[in-house]
Amino acid sequence: MKKIFFVALTMIFSYVTSFAQTKTKNAAVLAFNLKFPNATKVNWEKENATEYEANFLLDGKKHSVNYSTEGKWLETESIITFSELPEMVQNSFNLQHKGAKVKLSSKIENYKTQNYYEIEVRKGLKTIEYFYTADGKSFKE
Repeated sequence: MKKIFFVALTMIFSYVTSFAQTKTKNAAVLAFNLKFPNATKVNWEKENATEYEANFLLDGKKHSVNYSTEGKWLETESIITFSELPEMVQNSFNLQHKGAKVKLSSKIENYKTQNYYEIEVRKGLKTIEYFYTADGKSFKE
């Protein structure tokens, strides 16, 4: 009898957990659809226990956006070309990393801080990330 009780309890817990995850993901999906109604090729991932991430295309460019499980917008990362970076960011990077081959550049907007920029560089087998404010000041994330 105890065995049946524990099996039933486990099944109920699994169902409730999956329902709660669906409900919180739905809040993120709803918020996403309101903010990015023209997005295509949307792919959702659970970033961690309190956050979902959607990767998508908008106007032919790659983006990712993070939402809390309650549907609060947290951050948007947009892939851009190096030449689309602010001139001060380009100049600062070029002075600090002469001859570096840029793998990827992106603009990052979030609810906490001002917009900033990320530049990824390949060094050997590693990818190194550098972060800059719009005025070209580098910082560690």
